[in-house]
Amino acid sequence: MITSIFLHNGKEISLLRRHPWVFSGAIKITEGNPQDGDVVAVYTANKKFLGIGHYQVKNSITVRIISFEETEINQPFWNQKIQNAFAYRQALGLTHNNDTNTYRLIFGEADGLPGLVVDYYNQHLVVQCHTVGMHRHIHHIAEAIKKVYADTLKTIYDKSKETLPKNYAQTMQNTFIYGDAEQTVVKENGHQFAVNWLSGQKTGFFVDQRENRKLLAHYAENKTILNTFCYTGGFSVYAAAAGAKEVHSIDVSKTAITLTDSNMELNTLTQHKSFCCDTFDFLKDKKDVYDLIILDPPAFAKSKDARHNAVIGYKRLNEMALRMIKSKGVLFTFSCSGVVDKNLFFNTVYAAVYESKRNVKILHYLSQPADHPLSPNFPEGEYLKGLVLYVA
Repeated sequence: MITSIFLHNGKEISLLRRHPWVFSGAIKITEGNPQDGDVVAVYTANKKFLGIGHYQVKNSITVRIISFEETEINQPFWNQKIQNAFAYRQALGLTHNNDTNTYRLIFGEADGLPGLVVDYYNQHLVVQCHTVGMHRHIHHIAEAIKKVYADTLKTIYDKSKETLPKNYAQTMQNTFIYGDAEQTVVKENGHQFAVNWLSGQKTGFFVDQRENRKLLAHYAENKTILNTFCYTGGFSVYAAAAGAKEVHSIDVSKTAITLTDSNMELNTLTQHKSFCCDTFDFLKDKKDVYDLIILDPPAFAKSKDARHNAVIGYKRLNEMALRMIKSKGVLFTFSCSGVVDKNLFFNTVYAAVYESKRNVKILHYLSQPADHPLSPNFPEGEYLKGLVLYVA
């Protein structure tokens, strides 16, 4: 029998609105002694059923709801969840697309599976669990993936060690659940990228910038372009392929620069130079060199405690870019810090505009693509935000 958890009176409102998190302060009574990752049932103070979820020990988010219906958490449950996620990506035109064969299959809470991320790379799938409860179902999840993709599936790789709580992660290794392959080449809007899930960051590639890279191509022709924090060179490939005069890619990681150079070669693009260096240092003496600049840094803040310093970093970075970009230039600027919401990020960029004394117009507000869905029930799922600015 699963543990029952009863909430304080009035604390059920968010769950009735289908927000999937139960915070520790909302819990009145916990029957039994649930362990990290156990499946528990959540009820109102009056014993009305609210949902079933995974229990987390010593975490402010004590339960993450995986079902708002009274149901058994068995293989058919996982089969239906994965099938629903696939059907949504199918409706987006991603599952049988000749120009794009990489996408996010599962995006945590927005797909009703808090703590689970699954990315699809041309018949190879990479799974990352962020909670112990989700990882304890890893083989159910793998079986559900096999059922959806059938004989087109080549590999399933569990890359959860880096994203799970440390005490639990010490007992496991990243491993293949099905098949065995180190890398593949994917297509994104017709461009080719080599993806290595064993050694690459996250699951191997940042699929969340797909639509923003496509938009960049609209502005790239005959421009001199700087792509900062380039990682695998996604924006660089799109820019060069769209007819940029010259593209410069910079990253502090030698591995990232090697990946970028490889992807430029893979797409037979030559108008490119890469630099292994710190972005802030590189920007210091490059005034009036670039027509278009991309600022896509890693998350400056992963916790609320780091948010203030992150805002200072975003302001400094954007002000430097605004001061040095050519007149009539275009700036693509992003934040992927979940704890820095879009209003805070936009206001930080606006402050940088003020300090730079440049005349700026907003061309686009940017977000994550539809395979990283936004849910009205879970606004915290909106993590990627960006602006495209015209700098007179």
